[in-house]
Amino acid sequence: MAVADPGTRLPSVRQLTARHQASPVTVAEAIRQLVAEGLIDARPGKGTYVAAPPDERRAPDLSWQTVALGPRRPGEEDMQALLALPPAGAIPLSGGYLDADLQPAAALGAALTRAARQPASWQRGPAEGRADLRAWFAREAGTGLRADDMVICPGGQAALSTALRALTSPGDTVLVESPTYLGALAAARAAGLRVVPVPADTDGVRPDQLAAAFARTGARLFYCQPLHANPHGATLAGHRRAQVAEAVRDAGAFLIEDDYARDLTIDGEAPPPLAADDPDGHVIYLRSLTKSAAPGLRVAAIGARGPAGTRLRAARLLDDFFVAGPLQQATLEFVTAPAWARHRRALRTALRTRREALLTALRRHLPQLAEQPVPRGGLHLWARLPEGTDDVALAVAAAAEGVVVFPGRPWYAAEPPAPHLRLTYAAAPPDLMDEAVRRLARALLQ
Repeated sequence: MAVADPGTRLPSVRQLTARHQASPVTVAEAIRQLVAEGLIDARPGKGTYVAAPPDERRAPDLSWQTVALGPRRPGEEDMQALLALPPAGAIPLSGGYLDADLQPAAALGAALTRAARQPASWQRGPAEGRADLRAWFAREAGTGLRADDMVICPGGQAALSTALRALTSPGDTVLVESPTYLGALAAARAAGLRVVPVPADTDGVRPDQLAAAFARTGARLFYCQPLHANPHGATLAGHRRAQVAEAVRDAGAFLIEDDYARDLTIDGEAPPPLAADDPDGHVIYLRSLTKSAAPGLRVAAIGARGPAGTRLRAARLLDDFFVAGPLQQATLEFVTAPAWARHRRALRTALRTRREALLTALRRHLPQLAEQPVPRGGLHLWARLPEGTDDVALAVAAAAEGVVVFPGRPWYAAEPPAPHLRLTYAAAPPDLMDEAVRRLARALLQ
């Protein structure tokens, strides 16, 4: 069989069809297959040519991109690791979303199917989101916020990024709890902000340290999660709420209240949002449904009064115009139906069961990690490690043993005071908790 030299032009499809007595469809499919295998090159408008052997082709030189892109933004690698799917066979004790068994997938799927069949849901709606969905978020918050103060966003992370960009300029300072949500740190750094940590304890952020940080830095923005804070699980104590509000008010600043865990309370009842007692518009209120429903329900709302709200709504337009209409309609149908209340009740019970299963396993295999305050809600335990433990190295060793955990170091804006692990009890079923902690114990002994 003759072998054509690289660069030789092949006959046209018409010629090949006549030569081999094959249909044009068959010839075209054969050419597509040869292109996919790298044996021929298709050059639009010029024809097809025999490809050069791999060892004769010039290797792509992508090194120029290093100069063009410049330094990588800090925090990106940590976010990629946080969102990575667990390898096959590994037990996840890390993650920010509910295990598939806890998600109301059937109810969401039914609502989306009905929404998709309605032509009106595919039409362009208000850029700030459906008025009825915005009104639901405003009512649920139990605040003085109105529907007109809210804007619908494709998830809490998008809402947070918008708020940081709308309320600050590159080089400004933003105060955060220490430790705090990893995604907030990444978004703030991506916006070019200087991040200053404020100490928090089992009662939430310390108001005296917050006031001192405002005075020292001149910051005009504070980000916090007053309810079941991620990663440490603390809820801002009642006696501190007024003091935090006073510190923000005295500084003439804004407070971004990330109310991600409003539907994740396990014990007792959740206190109202800080925005519920904010007559003068210092609180920027953010609530997402993704954490309490399913990763694919990328729907959140952010609200603010006055000029701050106007800036937020304008900034959202620059990002993605609006959230998809069918998703908004399906969300509204789901949260206003009995299925939403049933899901929240079932989720509360399931999270309590999983939290207790993880605590029981820790007491059995790693009792030194079980001596921690137990969060009254949320998805995580914040486990302090023995002094001198390298939490990052431990996470790597745990992965080798088949259990995925996340180190505590990336959750701090500055040096961590002690090594921690964030252990998620919502990502794996209760009957796997004992084996997961057993594997973690083996990693810790290495």
